[in-house]
Parts: sequence; C-alpha cells; structure tokens
Amino acid sequence: MDSLGGTAAAIVLLVLVIFVIIVLVRSIRIIPQARAGVVERLGKYQRTLNPGLTILIPFVDRLLPLLDLREQVVSFPPQPVITEDNLVVSIDTVVYFQVTDPRAATYEIANYIQAVEQLTTTTLRNVVGGLNLEEALTSRDQINGQLRGVLDEATGRWGIRVSRVELKAIDPPHSIQDSMEKQMRAERDRRAAILTAEGTKQSQILTAEGQRQAAILAAEGDAKAAILRADGEAQAIQKVFDAIHKGNPDQKLLAYQYLQILPKIAEGSSNKLWIIPSEVGEALKGIGGALGGANGGSGVADLFSDSTQEPSA
Repeated sequence: MDSLGGTAAAIVLLVLVIFVIIVLVRSIRIIPQARAGVVERLGKYQRTLNPGLTILIPFVDRLLPLLDLREQVVSFPPQPVITEDNLVVSIDTVVYFQVTDPRAATYEIANYIQAVEQLTTTTLRNVVGGLNLEEALTSRDQINGQLRGVLDEATGRWGIRVSRVELKAIDPPHSIQDSMEKQMRAERDRRAAILTAEGTKQSQILTAEGQRQAAILAAEGDAKAAILRADGEAQAIQKVFDAIHKGNPDQKLLAYQYLQILPKIAEGSSNKLWIIPSEVGEALKGIGGALGGANGGSGVADLFSDSTQEPSA
C-alpha cells in the first residue's frame, strides 16, 4: 500500500510540474525587435505588445501571430493592361509598404498583402487605361506617383503605409516591339545621315571660307605690292624730274639724249614708222655747230627737217 501511495504522489507531482511549465511557457513571451503582437483576452482585443518581455494570463490571453513592422517589398506578377489606343501591355509592379498599426492590420483587413496586390492591379489599369502606349512607356514617374497616392489613401485605414510603387517592366506586344525597333533603327539611320550631311556641309563651308580668305589675302598682297611699285615708280620719276630741273638742261643736251634713244626705238621689228618732233631740228643745229661748224650743223638739221621718216632696212 505504501508503494502504491508513493507512486501516485510521484505522478501527481510530475503532473503539477508539467502544468507549471506549461503555464510559464504560455505566460512569458518575448517579442523580438521590429515585431508586434496582438493579444486577445477571451476572444476580444486586449492590447498590442511591443518588443521585449511580457506576461500573459494563461488560458485567458491569446497571442496572435506576430506582425513584421519593417518595410516590406512585394513584387507582383505581370498584369495585362489595355492602353488608350487599345494595345495590351504587360506590367510588373513592385510595392514598398510598412505596417504602422498592428491592430488595424489585424482586424480591418483579412489579408493585407493580397489586398494591396488587387488594389495595385485595379489602380494600374485605371491609370494606364487613360494613356497611349508612348505615354505609358515614357511616363513612369507619373504613373508611380498616381499609384502611390491611391494606394496610400486606401491602405491608410488598414494600418499600412505605402512608401513607394515602382513599375519594374512594361512589355508591349511582340509585333509592336518589332515596329518600335524598326522605327528606332530608321531614326538612328536618319540621324546618322543628317550628321554626315552636316559634317560634309561644314567641311565645304570651311574649305570655301579658307579659299575665300586665301584669295582675299592674295588680293590684298597684290594690291599692296602694286601700291608699293607705283609708289616706287612715282618716287623714281619724281627724283628724275627733280634732277632734271636741278641740272637746268638746254636744248642741245635734250637733242643729244634723244639721238641716243632713237636706235632703241627702232630696234623693234614692228617699228616701221617713227616720228621726230620739229623742235629736234633746232636742237640739232646747235649740236652740229658745236661739233663741226655751221655747215655741218645745218646738214644734220636738214637731215631731220622732215617730221617723219622710215628707218633703213
């Protein structure tokens, strides 16, 4: 009998120890950092647990699954969207959101991630549906801003704050992609042709400008050279004129100089006829008188008394 009583006492003690351990496990909870827990007491919301150690009432309080308070990134699968010009494009979206109110995220919405996905899809179709394909491809910032505004306003009562919405990819149909590639290739060829033509034009302009500058410089050089030559000849003539006037030559000297020039005048093969001024006769009379007496001088003067005479062959 004593052995049976001892065995029963040991079993009861073991059961009490197990019960105490279970109570302690259900009573003491540790909430990690950046997590939050919602406590229900007898099926009703009681409080929200912050990170740290907390004590619960066993079998009365129930701790719901912890909520992550960090910013979360969710990438949704591609969604077909019809643009204003009736083209179907596939758009991938990425949403950045954060739980700000664990109580609202628990009781105001059943599955907030699925709700954000569906709201993003419908909002995206509304926004892109008012744009054509070109606007949809080039207005990502505008689309992101409109999506973020609508999502943040709608999810605010769910205890969720949407910080960013990004369009990861916009894929038009393959036929449109081929057309766009051909258009881009044609545009690049056009730009290349324009650049080549512009280069050729600039080269020709620079060449013509260089030739014009060279011609202007050559003409200016010739003009300056002609001016210098004319100035030199004028100065030479002036010096000769001044020298003649300073020497005060008489008719005899002038006649003698003219006789020295006559052979040079007759040297040309085209000089068939040359003219002797009548004043030369008077000068030659003086030369003849000076050289050989009056008779010789009159003979020379008679020889040149005519105003014209053909040269001997």
